[in-house]
Amino acid sequence: MPGQQIEPLLRELAVSVLRGLIRKYHDFDSCEDAMQEALIAATVEWPREGIPANPYGWLLTVSSRRLIEIWRKDGSRRRREEAVAASLIVATEAVSDADDTLDLLYHCCHPALNASAQVALTLRALGGLTTAEIAAAFLIPEPTMAQRISRAKQRIRATGLQIAASPEARSERTPSVLHVLYLIFTEGHTASSGKRLYRVDLTDEAIRLERQLHQLLPNDGEVTGLLALMLLIEARREARSPDGSTVIPLGNQDRTRWNTSLIAEGTTLISQSLSKNRLGPYQVQAAIAAVHDQASQAEDTDWDEIVQLYDLLLALTPSPTVALNRTIAVAMTCGAQIGLQTLAQLQTEYRLSDLHRLEAVRAHLLEMAGDAQAAQIYYRAAARRTSSIPEQRHLLAKAHTLTQSIGHDQSLTIRRNPGNSPVIDGQNDGGFTEPGLQHLEVNPLTCCEGTVSAGERSLPTSEMITE
Repeated sequence: MPGQQIEPLLRELAVSVLRGLIRKYHDFDSCEDAMQEALIAATVEWPREGIPANPYGWLLTVSSRRLIEIWRKDGSRRRREEAVAASLIVATEAVSDADDTLDLLYHCCHPALNASAQVALTLRALGGLTTAEIAAAFLIPEPTMAQRISRAKQRIRATGLQIAASPEARSERTPSVLHVLYLIFTEGHTASSGKRLYRVDLTDEAIRLERQLHQLLPNDGEVTGLLALMLLIEARREARSPDGSTVIPLGNQDRTRWNTSLIAEGTTLISQSLSKNRLGPYQVQAAIAAVHDQASQAEDTDWDEIVQLYDLLLALTPSPTVALNRTIAVAMTCGAQIGLQTLAQLQTEYRLSDLHRLEAVRAHLLEMAGDAQAAQIYYRAAARRTSSIPEQRHLLAKAHTLTQSIGHDQSLTIRRNPGNSPVIDGQNDGGFTEPGLQHLEVNPLTCCEGTVSAGERSLPTSEMITE
């Protein structure tokens, strides 16, 4: 079997192996370490020696032997070592992969762990990502992430959590599981920093896990809604950023490049879910994405329906990001001036400081209203606030075009007055002001431990500015 085919097989078996180890030895920390080393050994030996007749049994045996080595260093665990040694003849068949995935998802998303720990453990235990890859997603050094993962696993061990959650516990934890998968997909959809717009490894992993969750809970409306949302958003990836380093706004995308099979699947899922389930936030977001995806041209978009859907979403989950997306839809329906008035009202209701999309939306609305000078100011201000290089390029290109159109010096830069308002160097500070507001953290992973809910980073379903 070629090396590139071994990796999918290992990823498929990893969950079963880890759960099998935890079921027997009740030590998430050591079992996860042993399983990771067994996977590494397989990537070295299998291309050379060939795939064993029983890959699952091979991995479980190697992992169990590694556990002996780990526990041999701890004399107080001699009895455990002996128990492991006695069980090295393993079953030839793995238990259900579906059950393994569900149990580990709920295990990693136990309420004893905070959101950042839940995301990190899910990526490590179920996604197969390395500590370095997870650290990059969190924008923190690898040693810091290694310590965070270690503390999370120790907490699991100290609290004596069981790998198999009861039906009641599963029901209670399902929102956390969905939230974690949503955060993983969102970071993959628009990376918080770096040269690439996408983290395809994260979006692919989130979709893979969400598909398995949906297979296990097909009648859960929000599970279905989140899968539909991911598919409908993912369908536009090639048109949104053909080379992965640029951004094409939704209205300018070549819609012939959209993935029609993903759109059909996502639309079918959300249509069926809305017809038989209680309405939830993920279902509404999926419905919004479906309206966009069903328009063969940007001009065909049903913005009235989108505004109504955002009204529903705000009623279910009031948040500044949802309100900001709704403002764009209002402007597309009622005009730029109404959109600007809605934006001004929005700033009185939410804390929006340091949210780069706020300034990007304001710039877009000002451009729609014909105020090119003000628009280029806010495009530049938005570019300064985002750490995503593709987004910076897109926003600065918009500002550059507007600057040329009004004959201004292209070297104009943005600074901030004491009130946190963006102003043009060389002008007084009384220009286009934005009142200083409280800080809002929007990184979907790093904000998990902040004062603002991680849910404030959400998919830009209106996607008019940087999508």
